[in-house]
Amino acid sequence: MSSSTLNPMNLALDLAADAARAGEAPVGAVIVLKGVVLAAERNRMRGQNDPTAHAELLAIRAALARRGTGRLDGCDLYVTLEPCAMCAGAIAHARLRRVYYGAEDMKAGAVDNGVRLFSSPTCHHRPEVISGLGEARSTELLKAFFHSLR
Repeated sequence: MSSSTLNPMNLALDLAADAARAGEAPVGAVIVLKGVVLAAERNRMRGQNDPTAHAELLAIRAALARRGTGRLDGCDLYVTLEPCAMCAGAIAHARLRRVYYGAEDMKAGAVDNGVRLFSSPTCHHRPEVISGLGEARSTELLKAFFHSLR
């Protein structure tokens, strides 16, 4: 898949919608290297009975396997929700170049909210962060999903 034929954030948003239909929190993540999608995942915590099966972690694992390396330098992550502390830590360790995220997570976000991991002096790698990409659709998916649980 090439970036000329596919918008990575739109793919992440479609994956988030798939997650919601499967009863998972609607989060999707896509990792791209030079316009090529290396991995595209959605939340699977309930389906895998695994609290670490966040879209970002699953995408990182798949991209590492596809790339055959222990690092993702030069790669960009598109994710529909601000990463949590666990995912932000994995992003730093994988050395992703850039993170694009849609909606802020005031409760559990760890990039621009909460612990702000990449701003910490002890963070060994700080990706460039661009927020608000696909924010409206991401927020809509999240609100609809959590409203349906009430």
